[in-house]
Amino acid sequence: MTNLPDRADSSPGPRQMRASDADRDRVAEVLRDAAGEGRLTLEELDERLDAVYAARTYAELEPITRDLPVPGGAAAPAAYSADAYPAAPAGDAPSWRTGVGIMGEFQRQGVWTVPETFTAFAFWGGGKIDLREAVFASGEVRIRAFALMGGIDVIAPDDMTVHVTGIGIMGGFDHKASGPGAPGSPRVVVSGLSFWGAVTVKRKARREEKRLRKELKNRGEPD
Repeated sequence: MTNLPDRADSSPGPRQMRASDADRDRVAEVLRDAAGEGRLTLEELDERLDAVYAARTYAELEPITRDLPVPGGAAAPAAYSADAYPAAPAGDAPSWRTGVGIMGEFQRQGVWTVPETFTAFAFWGGGKIDLREAVFASGEVRIRAFALMGGIDVIAPDDMTVHVTGIGIMGGFDHKASGPGAPGSPRVVVSGLSFWGAVTVKRKARREEKRLRKELKNRGEPD
């Protein structure tokens, strides 16, 4: 497999050596390129990406791209785009520390600067916090969400590290989105309380992923 580093013969053998995060990211990039060229369907891409990030050794990584052209000697791609997650606030991007929906709703979406701590409150109302195009003031941010007979939706991109720690009392606080993201991605902690309400945390594709899905669909590939 030409996109993995060469190793001298030793014990354990090179194929049994542990793969690094950079190795897995390199293989994942090959798969995404292949999907963009129409070599893989979106379903096949998802299945192979799952296998990539579950792989522990070079031997487990090698079969995943065996039937695909792999550029030799290519450097490992970055785990995430610096343009997607700027480390400092954008000069023209609006920023809020709070969002309040009382018998109404608030929205924080598009390009906006997420502070280190953002507090959301909904009472007989709702709110939407969309992080997919956001700029982050820090590598780790905390979203404190409180829903009282109301609802708050938090939307994170697929490659972001998310930890949900809030609780629901006669209401819901969805933890299913918790999980690791790409190495080096921002870390978002969602805490708070839902009482007779709901706080929902979801992962959705960013615009680039949606573009890829649209291209595959236009080629007639199944979703």
